Amino acid sequence: MAPDKDVFSGGVAVVTGAGSGIGAGLARRAGALGMTVVVTDINEASAAETVAAIEAAGGRAEAEKVDVSVPGELDRLAELVFDRHGEVRLLINNAGIETVGNSWEVPAARWEATLNINLHGVIHGVRAFVPRIIASGKEAWIGNLSSVGAFGQMPGQTAYTVTKHAVQAFSECLYLEMELKALPIHVSAIVPGMMRTNIFNAEAGEGEPDNAAKHRRAMFEMMRDHGMDLDEGCRLFLEQMAQNRFWVHSQPEMSKQIIGGRVKFLQEQIAPIMPDIARQIAVD
Repeated sequence: MAPDKDVFSGGVAVVTGAGSGIGAGLARRAGALGMTVVVTDINEASAAETVAAIEAAGGRAEAEKVDVSVPGELDRLAELVFDRHGEVRLLINNAGIETVGNSWEVPAARWEATLNINLHGVIHGVRAFVPRIIASGKEAWIGNLSSVGAFGQMPGQTAYTVTKHAVQAFSECLYLEMELKALPIHVSAIVPGMMRTNIFNAEAGEGEPDNAAKHRRAMFEMMRDHGMDLDEGCRLFLEQMAQNRFWVHSQPEMSKQIIGGRVKFLQEQIAPIMPDIARQIAVD
């Protein structure tokens, strides 16, 4: 049996934002490893599609409509899952949106949505589930969706970048809190590189400034043409989590290059460096 199957088979997984993209890929992989997967998404139909895919492959799954931007929804989810299953072995705080636009032009509602989904959804996922996991006395694994964007700067994607820097810092502190309390809860920062998802598709840009379309389209095409296969990336994520790694990457060399640039930036205290692609796709 593969090491990740040894660790996760027979347990319960909860994945937020699992109706599409990385969340759906992680949910499918958890199902393939023999877990019962609670597939959550704000889009009930999309969650049901992921459940159908897991079941078609011989797995077990159930769908729950959850808006992670509302803390009470995560409290409700945690209560439901523990009442129904009595445990959570794998919690993936994945739900997220990309936001494109100059910082001062992104409407307040879009700023709030990005912060509430990408950052507060992770924080309140942990707040809702961890006390119940501790009370269960069982070993568990938590994966928070960071990004290579957590280690750099990208003009025109400021709102997203802010949230991923914060998720990375939150995950690092959470890891140390678990260590300090000697709790059997393993925390991972999941750091996707360029992966083939629809996070940059046009429909996802509702509420952004009109001039964001060029940037969004260019990023969508880049990820479509050069992004890593989603299922392969999600297989690697859970394989690394099963090894209790804090750093979990889809493309380690890409991460190493970007993080190396961040280290140089901080050590030398130089001005922020413009990414090569930024001028080509800049928001008008």
